[in-house]
Amino acid sequence: MRGAAMRLNTAVRGFVVVVLSVSVVQSQDGWGVTYTSTQICAVKGSTVEIKYSYTYPSRTQYQITKVQMKLWFTKGFDHQPVDLKSDSDYTGRVEYRSNQKDCTLRITELRESDSAVYKFRFITNQQRGSYTGSPGVTLTVTDLQVQVITSQHGQDGTQVQLKCHSSCLPDHPSYVWMKNGQVTLRETSSTLRYLLFPEDNISCALKGHEEFPSPSVYAPKPPSVSVSPSGEITEATSVTLTCSSDANPAASYTWYKEDEDSLKTSGHNFTISNIRPEHSGSYYCVAHNNRGTHNSTLQLTVAAGAGTLEAAGVTAAVLLPVIFFSVFLWIQKKEDVQGTC
Repeated sequence: MRGAAMRLNTAVRGFVVVVLSVSVVQSQDGWGVTYTSTQICAVKGSTVEIKYSYTYPSRTQYQITKVQMKLWFTKGFDHQPVDLKSDSDYTGRVEYRSNQKDCTLRITELRESDSAVYKFRFITNQQRGSYTGSPGVTLTVTDLQVQVITSQHGQDGTQVQLKCHSSCLPDHPSYVWMKNGQVTLRETSSTLRYLLFPEDNISCALKGHEEFPSPSVYAPKPPSVSVSPSGEITEATSVTLTCSSDANPAASYTWYKEDEDSLKTSGHNFTISNIRPEHSGSYYCVAHNNRGTHNSTLQLTVAAGAGTLEAAGVTAAVLLPVIFFSVFLWIQKKEDVQGTC
């Protein structure tokens, strides 16, 4: 194998990643495949072009070598590969371009599921005339992400600095910023300073590829709160309060009880063991990220437990015979006294 520096050509309009000037040669007895690189990183929605070439002996045992089949595959094995052109996951997105033995594999509208190891295989008319270029080319497809660099909350909204980022991109000259799914922001650089409101959803995309936006960033939606087990809550049992909210970045959660200043706990769940009637009251969950906050309230009512009722029943069962017996003795004594007068 031999290597040289890799260079990426990026066409802004079509955003085609072309990997050039890296030679990675696999060969044996005149049979071989040269890939431009064995590691390629590209962004979701873009197009990748992989340059490659292949060699084979012109003749073997006086028989002229003729190529009968050429294909790329990610599934199957060398002896039974699945041609990308017949793979339903790539329908309409794959093209093989040939110029004698210098060729190109072109894949359009890249998806994250396209991340795989790609191998080129050719088959000839020779008895042992098939060859697969191993280990192949590893393609990694990543999504764009909006990163929140800084945020400062104020009465009029949240002042933020955002960055459109992908581990596969060099500094790209033209981005598109979108609010609530619409291209309404004029900024075209990779960073954005903006005053955001709780209802705003912000995403970014490569210009010309608005149909492949990044996931949006937004403040937490009003959280959903619940209690488990549901139904009547009796004392001496254990209950769990749960809070969840749709947010990006993911929300953090804190629990409070109304009329109490201290924090009860942090996290999705708040468990109260051996609950008592004094635990009754309103509890509220606060969902927050660096875009904003939202909270929701849950009312908790604790009823007297079965254990208390049983204890009361046992006490009554013990006292009643004593009372009856005491009354009987009192009556008997009164009759005796009347008889002596």
